[in-house]
Amino acid sequence: MRVLFIGGTGLISSACSPLAVERGMDLTLVNRGQSAKADAPAGARVLHADIHDVDALREVLRADVEAHGRYDAVVQWICFTPDHARQDVETFADLTDQYVFISSASAYQTPPEHFVTTEQVPLVNPFWQYSRDKAAIEAVLREAGRESNFPFTIVRPSHTYGYSEIPLAIAAWDAPWTAVDRIESGKKFIVHGDGTSLWTLTDHRDFAVGLVGLLGNPKALGEDFTITSDDVLTWNQIHEYVGAAVGVSAEAVAAQSVFIPSTLLAQYDPEAFEGPLLGDKANAGVFDTSKLRAIVPDFNPTRRFKDGIHESIAWHRADPSRLTVDAETNARWDQLIDRYEQATAAFLGDSPHAPRD
Repeated sequence: MRVLFIGGTGLISSACSPLAVERGMDLTLVNRGQSAKADAPAGARVLHADIHDVDALREVLRADVEAHGRYDAVVQWICFTPDHARQDVETFADLTDQYVFISSASAYQTPPEHFVTTEQVPLVNPFWQYSRDKAAIEAVLREAGRESNFPFTIVRPSHTYGYSEIPLAIAAWDAPWTAVDRIESGKKFIVHGDGTSLWTLTDHRDFAVGLVGLLGNPKALGEDFTITSDDVLTWNQIHEYVGAAVGVSAEAVAAQSVFIPSTLLAQYDPEAFEGPLLGDKANAGVFDTSKLRAIVPDFNPTRRFKDGIHESIAWHRADPSRLTVDAETNARWDQLIDRYEQATAAFLGDSPHAPRD
């Protein structure tokens, strides 16, 4: 089977690419960066093209198809706008038998009416533009399916992690070690809400089994699938497991935790917190994957975060350059914690149960 990944060397796709090759697929990656060749799995080809230069991309793809044949499946990892999706429909209409769009589980109704989400849940997220754009892209594909039989498949991952990510809700995106360093060094850190909401974490290698199982699968055409594990944890547990991986006890982690309401965090810094928290991680993130399992029987996630976090910590420590701490983010967190604790102390000052000197 001939497969094209638009992207293919990112956090999630980096596990899917080698699995596709391992299963005998003829894999080609499209990537703008010259470094992609080094990151691609052995046996995969790499085409260099800027996906935002539509004419140039189409020229590269046509040349590849003429040389090696049309694609049985295309996986689009990096489409974030409806206009890009419309361009893809035009680009791939005659080049592939299956176009797989990587959407997001955050597009589902938020907050959810029921704590378990299935594919029947509507796509309504008033808090995060990213999620609304993903839903709008799905609508473009469904319209193309109705009007021209465009062969789409929609995949919705939730919080998927690999070696390079420490999957916390409040973290420095470009320097994930920042949050770990605070836990390890005994500093206070922020937990949204009271830390008891449920959240699912998925190892990227488990996700890969589900995604690759959909490629070339005729039962996947015109359908949507959630791909997550069943590793459901509270945020307090997640922080405890991170602490355990760096030798900090659960009691110490609890003492370092500063619980701040998600709505307050979103008011304090809407750009940083409104979408990622109110539109995602502050809600119950529990998913029913029975639809996927019905057509991909080997999808059976077995990896657990309490074990996987040790791999991530070891990966970071293997190279000192990965232990970057974002000083600006640290300072912002310190300020937020200080202001919240001062406000809380003032609020409790008149309480008959407040501690007295």
